[in-house]
This record gives sequence, C-alpha cells and structure tokens, in this order.
Amino acid sequence: MLAGCAVLTAGLLAFHRAVPNSVGRVGSLLEVFLPWLGLVIVLLFGLALLRRSAVALVALLLPAAVWTYLFGGLLLPDAGAGPRDLVVVQHNVSDENTDPAGTARALSGARPDLIALQEVVPPALAVYEKTLAADYPYHAVLGTVGLWSKHPLTGVRPLDIKPRGITESWNRGLRAVAGTPHGEAAVLVAHLPSVRVGAGGLASSRRDESAGLLGEAVAAEPLETVILLGDLNGTADDRGLAPLTSRMGVAERGFALSFPAALPVARIDQVMARSATVAHIRTLPATGSDHLPVAARVTLR
Repeated sequence: MLAGCAVLTAGLLAFHRAVPNSVGRVGSLLEVFLPWLGLVIVLLFGLALLRRSAVALVALLLPAAVWTYLFGGLLLPDAGAGPRDLVVVQHNVSDENTDPAGTARALSGARPDLIALQEVVPPALAVYEKTLAADYPYHAVLGTVGLWSKHPLTGVRPLDIKPRGITESWNRGLRAVAGTPHGEAAVLVAHLPSVRVGAGGLASSRRDESAGLLGEAVAAEPLETVILLGDLNGTADDRGLAPLTSRMGVAERGFALSFPAALPVARIDQVMARSATVAHIRTLPATGSDHLPVAARVTLR
C-alpha cells in the first residue's frame, strides 16, 4: 500500500501534464499545489518507518528524486548580486489596503530598481505617487496597474489582455520601456483575472484566455529583453500560464509563496524574463494587502 502510494506520488509529479484538464481543470489544480506533494513524501516516509517497511522506503526514493529534480534547485542559496543585476518588486497592494503609505515605504525599503503594483485605485494612487516620488522619479499608471522606476520610462501603452465577456471598463496591463544602465528593457505589468475553486473544480477560463493574450504580447514585443511583473493568479507550474512560461524564464532560486498573506500556499505573484535571468526571488514582509510582496533579482544579458 505505502509503496503503491509512493509510485503514484512519483507519477503525479513526473507526469502532471498528463492529468486531464477537461473536467474541472483538475490538471491545473494539481499543478498549483504540486510542490506540496513533498509533504506527502514526508508523511509516507514516516509511515514507512513506523511499519518498518523496507519496500516502501526503497519505493520512496522515486518520488523523492522526482521532487528534488523539479524543485530542489529552488532551495539553493542565492548566488549573490552581479554587475548586470536589476532588483524588481512585484505586489498586488489590494484595493482594500488601509495603509498605502506604509506599503509604499515597505516596498521601497528593498531598494528595487522597479516596483510593479496591481489594484492601484484612488485615493490610494495619490499616496503611492507621493510616497515613492523621491526615490522613483519615473512612473506610469494605466487603469489599476502601475510601474515605478529609478530609470527613465518611455513608450508607455496599455496591454490588451481583456478576456471576452467582460463588458465593463477593464485595464489591467501596461507596457513600458525602462532605460536601465545596461540597455533598454521592455517591462510588462499585468493583473490576470482571478480563479475560483469550487465543487466543479478550478474556474480559470478567463485567466487562461488573458494569459494567452499576454503571451501574444510577449511574442510580439520588438525589444529582446522583456521583464514581466504581475499578479498572474497562477503558479509557474500551472499549464494555464504556458503561453508565458513557454516564452519566458521563471525564478531559478526561491519559492516565495505569496498568497494568501496570512498563510501562503502558492506563489501567484510572478517575475518572468526573456533574454534575462530571474536568478532569485523572495517574499518581503506583509503589508496591508492579502498578498505578500515578492522581490526578485534579474540578471540582464
């Protein structure tokens, strides 16, 4: 029994893409929590020791090896900053945040080059602008997403990532060019639609459609270097974000679970890059949001 569970766990880890999404998007739901199968391995290991089952202990080497292959690199320490690094911060600040000034100070305290925010709404917008102005003289806000930068921003325009069926005003994406000391980089800021888990499984069709539109924007971007900062409402393993993860690299080090802030179980706040490396990602202390901010070190090529 324990050996069979070990083999099943290894199969889910290694072949999660084979789990169908046709009913309730079960495959995507599995992929959201895929790293947590490591706890299943630990539980099975404990049971195998209690039962003194040598067969189960040997069988557990299989899922342990697969988990290590998939996620072990994320546990390695940060290699340290390099001369071509940018520090970026991504945060859904929440439209119910009662302390926007404190949130802005907390984010700037990480001394990033770029700060991307989602759910930026009046009157909090004016507070973010005032609090960040001294250290971040360049910023752009379109709809409910914004970008603050230490480096000049040009070419600001909205990104059309609005899914079909949404009739109200909905502007949750922007593109700008940051003139960094190491050359120009296109910076995309996005907030994809929310997903819901219910009796019918994972409801993510609008998120998936918006991710597809964002992936098309990445593919069409003329600049070689692209940095994506966003609340993507999905993990890097979720196949719903494949239009992005197939075109961009994700963090090489760090788990940085960001949601929900009270008890984080998944990183849905993402930093991805093309022609650059997201070398490390980490969470910052909690703010007045239901998300934790994440800070990443991006190495430009």
